[in-house]
Amino acid sequence: MSNIENNWKFSEDLPVESPVIEKARKLSIEMGVAPISRAVGSQLASIVAMTGARTIAEVGTGLGVSGLWLLSGRDNISLTTIDSESEYHRHARALFTEAGIAPSRLRFINGKAEDVLPRMNENSYDLVIIDADPDQLLEYFEHSLRLIRPGGTVLVPRVLKGGRVADPAARDDVSVDYRTLLTELASSDAVVTALSPAGDGLLQVTRVG
Repeated sequence: MSNIENNWKFSEDLPVESPVIEKARKLSIEMGVAPISRAVGSQLASIVAMTGARTIAEVGTGLGVSGLWLLSGRDNISLTTIDSESEYHRHARALFTEAGIAPSRLRFINGKAEDVLPRMNENSYDLVIIDADPDQLLEYFEHSLRLIRPGGTVLVPRVLKGGRVADPAARDDVSVDYRTLLTELASSDAVVTALSPAGDGLLQVTRVG
């Protein structure tokens, strides 16, 4: 195993999850819903703490692993989370309750993100995380930039797509779209961009001005 692989494995194994997040992760895997990695989850919690984000929107609830990480650091954060699967919301609600998160801090929207996002108010969120259909990423990302306030951040986990985005020989539509997005963001003056290799990649895009 190379030093890079050793470093990656160490960073993935290091974060300690709460019992509720561990339960949500196990249930996600049992139901065939891929949760974010522990390293990405810890980065989400750190970003929330560093930015002081209080209003968060999430595209793709899953069974609540990412939401639990996002809300783990502070008790004055509200989360709006979107998913088309009502069963996922049912499980996520129960897990949030088990974690002691007040229902008043949560807003569940059951529906397709491409239908929901255009109806949401612009400049309304400090943080938006996109963890949903990769085929729709560009559309979701465009809406997310509209939803965040100046100084707000859009987060996209799994953006490296198992190494395919970094491989110029990978020419499938999703890999090309992701590669194009990352390249354009890196040279944009309208945002500040960082890409972490944690998990399967975590893209951080902060709106300037």
